Amino acid sequence: MSTVYRKTYTQPLPKNTQIVERNGQKMAMWVDGKGRKHFDQITTGNKGQTKIIRYSPTYLAQFRDSDGRMVIQSTGCRDEQAAKHVLAELIKRVEHVKAGIISTQQCRTADHAKLGLHEHIDTYLEHLQAKTVRGKRVSVAHRINVKRQLEKLINDCKFKRLIDITRDSMERWMNNSEKTGMGARTRNTYRAAIVGFANWCVETDRMAANPLSRLCAADEHADKRKQRRALTEEELNRLFTAAKLRPLAEYGRKSLPLPAEKRKGHKSWHKEPLVFEKLEELANTGREVLKDNPDLISEMEWLGYERSLIYKVLALTGLRKSELASITIGQVWLNTKQPYLELKAKDEKAGRGAQIPLRNDLASEIKQYMKDKLLRLQNESKKKENAIPAHLPAALPLFDMPDSMVGIFDRDIAAAGIAKEDERGRTLDVHALRHTFGTHLSKAGVAPRVAQAAMRHSSIHLTMTVYTDPSLLDVAGAINALPKFQAASTNNSKIA
Repeated sequence: MSTVYRKTYTQPLPKNTQIVERNGQKMAMWVDGKGRKHFDQITTGNKGQTKIIRYSPTYLAQFRDSDGRMVIQSTGCRDEQAAKHVLAELIKRVEHVKAGIISTQQCRTADHAKLGLHEHIDTYLEHLQAKTVRGKRVSVAHRINVKRQLEKLINDCKFKRLIDITRDSMERWMNNSEKTGMGARTRNTYRAAIVGFANWCVETDRMAANPLSRLCAADEHADKRKQRRALTEEELNRLFTAAKLRPLAEYGRKSLPLPAEKRKGHKSWHKEPLVFEKLEELANTGREVLKDNPDLISEMEWLGYERSLIYKVLALTGLRKSELASITIGQVWLNTKQPYLELKAKDEKAGRGAQIPLRNDLASEIKQYMKDKLLRLQNESKKKENAIPAHLPAALPLFDMPDSMVGIFDRDIAAAGIAKEDERGRTLDVHALRHTFGTHLSKAGVAPRVAQAAMRHSSIHLTMTVYTDPSLLDVAGAINALPKFQAASTNNSKIA
C-alpha cells in the first residue's frame, strides 16, 4: 500500500499550557517563544501523564521498491498534494526498474544526486577512517588534509552537488591557482584529493562515471619548488662531528654585545656563532662551565653521541625519519651473519616491511651504543632505587628521536658550516640523508636494480632520478673511460 503521511510524535506539555475544548475535542493551547498560539491534540502517556501530539513538518512517502521491500522516504514537501506527486514519481521509477528501462544502480545514483556535497564528503571521511592500505590505517593527518583540500575546492569552485563537479571547472581552478603562485605539487595534492573522492563516488554508485578521470596533472618536474641535494663524504663527516659536539658547545658560547643598529627592545647581547673549526674548543669550554653539574655534562655528551649516530644510521641505511623512530630494541639483529634492522610493515611507507642490512662497522657502533644505553638505564634505576634491568627491554625504542628533528638538523648543519641552500637553490633537510644514501650507492657503482631494492622503491625511475644527485656522480670519469676511436686506415695500393 502506497501512501503519504506525516510522522507523529509526543512531547511533554509546554509551560503554561491550557487544556481547552475545540470543535468538541480536548486540545492543548500553548504559546511559543515567538508569541504564536498553538492548538495540539493531546494523549495519555504510558505513566498516565498528559502529552501533546506533534507532526513532522514534511510528508513521508511509503511504498514498495522493485524488490518488494517496504521503503519509507521523505518527500521534502509540506503540502500533501505535492507529496502525493512525489510519491507518484517514486512509484513510476519502481515500475521502470521492474520493466528493465532503468537499473537499480541508476536509481541509487539519482537518489544520491539529491544530497548536498558536504553529506557525501562526511561519508567519504568515515570511509577513510575505516580504510586500510597495505595493512595500515589511513592516518588522521591524511584525513584532515583531505577534508581541508575538498572544502577549499568546494568553496573556490562553488560546488553544491555531485553534478557540479566537472573537468572544466577543475581545469579552470588549477589554471587560476597557478597564476596566483601555487606550486605544481600542491595543485596535484588537491587534484588527487578530489579525484580520489570521485572514484569513491563511482564505487558507491553515487556517480555513474568519474568526470575527472582525464584531468591532467600539473608538471612537477618543470615547477620544482623544493629540490633536495645529497651531502658529500666530507659534509657527512662534518655533520657527524658537529652533531656530537654541539650540545656541549652551546654552553661554551660567549655572550657578545649587539651593535646599536641591531638592538630590539631590551635585548642588547647575543651568543657568539658556532663555527665548525672552534666546536671542540667550545665543547671543552662548556665542560668547564658545567663542571659543577657532571650529570648535565653526561646528558649533553650522550645527546650528541646519540644524535650523531642517528644521522649516520639514516645516511647508511636510507631509512626515513619516522621509520627509524619505529625501530625498537627487539627489531635489532646484530648477531646474525648479516646484521640488520627489522622494519615492520605497519611502520614502512610502502606497507610491506623489510630487513634493512647494516654495514659491519655500523653494526659494531650500534652494538656499543646499546651497551652504553643499558649502562645508563641501570644507573638511572639505581638512583631511583628501582629493579636493575639485566638487558634492554625489547619494546624500548632504539633511539630517542626528538619531535623537533627538523630544526635540530638545521642547527647541526649550520654548526658544521654546511649551507642550507646551495647556489642552485637545492636544499638540505633530514630527508636529504635518504637522497645521500641513494646517491652514494650510484657513485659506488652499485647496479641500479640493487640500488632500487636498497631504497625500497617500487620504480627504478624514482631511484635513479629523484634520489640520485647527478652533481656527485663522476660523469667526467665515465666519459673518459670510453675507448679511443681512430679512423680505419686504408691501403690505396690494393685498390684495383
